[in-house]
Amino acid sequence: MNAADSFSADFEDARAKFRASAADAGARLDASTHPESGPKGESLSTDVAWLGPSDAERVLVMISGTHGVEGFCGSGAQVDWLRRGEAAHLPAGLGVLMIHAINPHGFAWLRRVTHENVDLNRNWIDFAATAPPNPGYDELSAAAVPTAWTADTQAASARVLGAYLAAHGPPALQQALSGGQYRHPKGIFYGGDAPTWSRLTQTAIFSEYLGQAARIGVIDYHTGLGPWGFGERIVTDASGSPGFARALAWYGQAVTSPSGGTSTSAAITGDGLEAAPRLLGHAEVTGMAIEVGTLSLMEVLLALRADAWLHAHGDPASPDAAPIKAQIRAAFYGDADDWKGMVAGQSLLAIRQAIAGLTA
Repeated sequence: MNAADSFSADFEDARAKFRASAADAGARLDASTHPESGPKGESLSTDVAWLGPSDAERVLVMISGTHGVEGFCGSGAQVDWLRRGEAAHLPAGLGVLMIHAINPHGFAWLRRVTHENVDLNRNWIDFAATAPPNPGYDELSAAAVPTAWTADTQAASARVLGAYLAAHGPPALQQALSGGQYRHPKGIFYGGDAPTWSRLTQTAIFSEYLGQAARIGVIDYHTGLGPWGFGERIVTDASGSPGFARALAWYGQAVTSPSGGTSTSAAITGDGLEAAPRLLGHAEVTGMAIEVGTLSLMEVLLALRADAWLHAHGDPASPDAAPIKAQIRAAFYGDADDWKGMVAGQSLLAIRQAIAGLTA
């Protein structure tokens, strides 16, 4: 089989491939319909496939599309695994829960955020408490997403960001921009002011399918950081914690930690992997994000800023939209056979490692 064939051109194609491949593998399928439609007026939904016994105490969870447009990667990895027939050889008592396009709106519209302009991986905070501050983003907010997107405004923004970079260094700039912020609803990496539809949907899926599980592994698929096609294995548990130790035993010494300073990712607030143990307090949870590289960090940030401007101050139906959408698609989807093959191979290894860890 050609692994590249498991990847898709758009959300509708990805959804059709996932549902067909899951059905062929004997999965039980369900779907949650999104309240809004896609760019062509199409219906949007998060699809769920369950494989294995319904009372499985050990469950592997695979999530695609947390960051919308990054769903091309996760969907392709999920479909590739289903098409390989590995579901027919699951260890006794093991279940697999596949969540396809948990942020279907972002996937369909080629956005990293939800329809509320919220970064789902910054949305898992307690909104009854005071939101975490981010003074660095407060300082850079006007430059991060200016109200106009012209050569002059981009140059002016670049000067502001460059001055911050010179004063504080690259890690501080990345932390300020991407660590998560809760004061600028039209900005980038905005965590929201309430749980999003996607967060509520994922919470409901976890409650419905994982209440009986005692040991749970979670693989969440992401793109945009690191070298082309390389899948960094990021664990948000602190280095030295039991969760990190389990991930290290499952996946090997290549595991990284933002809190330990070994990851390409900044330390973020409100991410789903960190929230999973709280949602699943009855179980032992071992989470890991596969982060597959595409373009340089500055190219990725520029694409995110352009897309945020387009939806906050521009017109997604205007001629300005097409080049920006092509830019953000390229920033988060390596639409080339070598990249797809690297994703499929690294995902397959991680899935096998997680299953071995769960059943050890």
